[in-house]
Amino acid sequence: MRNRIVIAITGASGALYAKVLLDKLLQVKDQWDSVGVVMSNNAKEVWQTELGNQQYLGYPFSFYEKNDFGAPFASGSAQYNIMIVVPCSMGTLGRIASGTSDDLVTRAADVILKERRKLILVARETPYNLIHIRNMETVTLAGGIICPASPSFYSRPVTAEEIVATVTDRALALAGVSIDGFRWGQ
Repeated sequence: MRNRIVIAITGASGALYAKVLLDKLLQVKDQWDSVGVVMSNNAKEVWQTELGNQQYLGYPFSFYEKNDFGAPFASGSAQYNIMIVVPCSMGTLGRIASGTSDDLVTRAADVILKERRKLILVARETPYNLIHIRNMETVTLAGGIICPASPSFYSRPVTAEEIVATVTDRALALAGVSIDGFRWGQ
């Protein structure tokens, strides 16, 4: 079975991370059977503010409202095996760490963790306070992966999209999705 992927987009600054990740998933259609996307209301507002459009509406993925607990990935029986939260706000991180399943994003993350599947949180905040760090520790101990939105520069990216791709490529690689991108020493 190919991957069944959940992408959650929260209201942290960094809508470009979500856009580039969605674009990358279109390039590797042979590696997934389905992609479900859930966006918070704040994420939609941040996308509009930062990118100046509603281009997310044009992606050929299944979109779900943040309170749609009937979405397939709200249950482990649907066998979604990867969830990437990009960007992941500290509020979302805190709710995931505490096990508070008060919307579809946090419910899906809870399901992914309880089923021992891959949860990758592309944390977007700076600086971190001790609460953020402890929440990251809790999620890590529960099996999640914290992938900070900290770009690398050894590939010499030029455009904002290339800079962001150094993070999104890493998140996809952590999820087990094979993506063409810069590899050190290759």
